[in-house]
Amino acid sequence: MPHPITTTASTLDPIRLFDGPAPGSETWTHDEMSYFASFFETDVITNVVVPTLTPVLPASGNGAAVIVAPGGGYHALSINREGFEVAQWLAERGVAAFVLKYRLVPSGDDAVAELIEKMTKGRAEAEMAEIAKLALLDAEAAVRLVRDRAESFAIDPTRVGFIGFSAGGNLTLRVAFTDDAAARPDFVAPIYAAAHDLDVSTPPQGSGPMFLAAATNDQLGLASHSLDIYRHWHAAGMPVELHLYAEGGHGFGMGTQGLPSDTWIERFGDWLAASGLTMAG
Repeated sequence: MPHPITTTASTLDPIRLFDGPAPGSETWTHDEMSYFASFFETDVITNVVVPTLTPVLPASGNGAAVIVAPGGGYHALSINREGFEVAQWLAERGVAAFVLKYRLVPSGDDAVAELIEKMTKGRAEAEMAEIAKLALLDAEAAVRLVRDRAESFAIDPTRVGFIGFSAGGNLTLRVAFTDDAAARPDFVAPIYAAAHDLDVSTPPQGSGPMFLAAATNDQLGLASHSLDIYRHWHAAGMPVELHLYAEGGHGFGMGTQGLPSDTWIERFGDWLAASGLTMAG
């Protein structure tokens, strides 16, 4: 179904998720960085100490809200291709979007290069699993913040979703499985998500719909993760839709490769509408 651009999106100032230092990293003193990562071929943010949520709001919304969690192996955030470009697409179609900047593994001048080196030596997963515990606190706080301020954002607090990419997809799964129902999104979209270190076999009772997308030729072998997640969500009787593209690789995000995977976000928009998540009232 078509998704015409009918609104003008406005990006507001970032909102801090915690009044003081973020819990669990009170002693951190390193400085946040941003640069163009040639390996990722996009701009990234690294060394996040202060987690924030940046609203990207439509001029006329349909009541739905989506928190967007960029990926980057919990060492960096692909802040545009998996963050603001996604948020802009959603806001231009009436969905209030919120880009989440969550805490990352402290790194040096080139966090992406450090990540690649750690991955080749098998030293990355333990650090990712540890920092993910702090990132989950950020994600939970983001969901609560959007719901608490639903009136000011002109959104329905029962239609707050969460979409994430790669490590952000891992974070999406973590918040989908949180024991705190008040911090659990109403719908989720893990995109080429990594399910490392997670037990996704038993979705929480009352979990909402899920949308999954990945590429069969994902260089990190994450296509099987999406298949496993789909099977478990389906077995639990939860609404779930999976798009597994033949090509696209890992990290396709909002990039253009001349492949069917380029249109994944259109399919996400179709799914939102078909699920009744973008219908006003």
